[in-house]
Amino acid sequence: MTENKKVKKSKLTRNIFIALISAIVLGLLLQSQSEFLNLYIKPIGDIFLNLIKFIVTPIVFFSIIGGIVSMRDIKKVGEVGVFTIIYYFFTTAFAIVIGLGFGNIFKGIFPVIGTSNLEFEVQDKVSFMDTIVNIFPKNFLAPMYEANMLQIIVGAIIVGFSILVIDKLKQEKAIGAVEILNEIFMKAMELILRLSPIGVFCLLIPVIAENGPMIIGSLASVLLVAYLAYLVHGLVVYSFTIKTLGHLNPIEFFKGMLPAIMFAFSSASSVGTLPINMKCCEEMGANKDVTSFVLPLGATINMDGTAIYQGVCAIFIASCYGIDLTLGQMVSIVLTATLASIGTAGVPGSGMIMLAMVLQSVNLPVEGIALVAGIDRIFDMGRTTLNITGDATAAIINSNRLRKKER
Repeated sequence: MTENKKVKKSKLTRNIFIALISAIVLGLLLQSQSEFLNLYIKPIGDIFLNLIKFIVTPIVFFSIIGGIVSMRDIKKVGEVGVFTIIYYFFTTAFAIVIGLGFGNIFKGIFPVIGTSNLEFEVQDKVSFMDTIVNIFPKNFLAPMYEANMLQIIVGAIIVGFSILVIDKLKQEKAIGAVEILNEIFMKAMELILRLSPIGVFCLLIPVIAENGPMIIGSLASVLLVAYLAYLVHGLVVYSFTIKTLGHLNPIEFFKGMLPAIMFAFSSASSVGTLPINMKCCEEMGANKDVTSFVLPLGATINMDGTAIYQGVCAIFIASCYGIDLTLGQMVSIVLTATLASIGTAGVPGSGMIMLAMVLQSVNLPVEGIALVAGIDRIFDMGRTTLNITGDATAAIINSNRLRKKER
């Protein structure tokens, strides 16, 4: 990394951190003005988030294609993909076990909350086969328009593999075109990311102002348990995998991830954090072709933080209704939450949809979601931070594996 890049990165980290602290302090001081902040400040943050969403879909599409063609070897792409998916599944399953474990250990401190007149509208349940069918795009432009990340990834993989099997001369031209488009969108991303401190401030201050009293209210205990589980999973599981499989000092890893962590915490969007996460991983030594493939995949299917949230909230909701979950029900939650994570988009609030699926899988009242719906955004900030950190570990570990093989 050049000295100039180091200075730019430290300035961005510093400015995002200042924006984060300022938003928390002012949000707590301006709790009486939450309506004004939601009306006039939040839209500025939404504009920034819209710009991020605008640039994310082409970045995911072209970066995955770029990652595939830069490897120049279908076998290598398949190996990285299979290892990454297995790694994501294991860490997600481990996360839901931690969530259930912490939920059971601390369920005695959960408050008793009235469960009458609870309402929460849940979308129609989608069958397993419909979920499989919906992974595959039926229109080239629709996934871009709808920001359907799974379909974008599948489309990019098909195009990427197709480039690798065409005539060599045409292949070089196609690879050159992909590299140019990738560079254009990455440059656009850099310009948008310069607005990060403003975006972080405007997104976070209304959330703090609106939910400040909630943090110290009756639901503080379930928030505390969830964040404790997030912390343990991040510091124990990720530190272990990044040290043993990635051969990187965990302290250096978390230090390098600070800009992405702070942005994820503020925006609560895995997909929105993707450009910053890519930069952080590459600056820590991850191969660009690996990050281009692994991180967009992780933003779609790797949901460790969301899995912990499912476990803690399932125990919390069951406790509020006076229900003790059996071991069989807990195993069902582990399987459902792990598999459901594949179809959950990396956007704010997506964890609520997964929670409905988890509750239905063990016959818990879905209306119980209303108990945590009011503070879901606060849960979301922590779970998104954990999600993107897990994605980064996979990029570092895969890069280390490939380097060792090439020696």
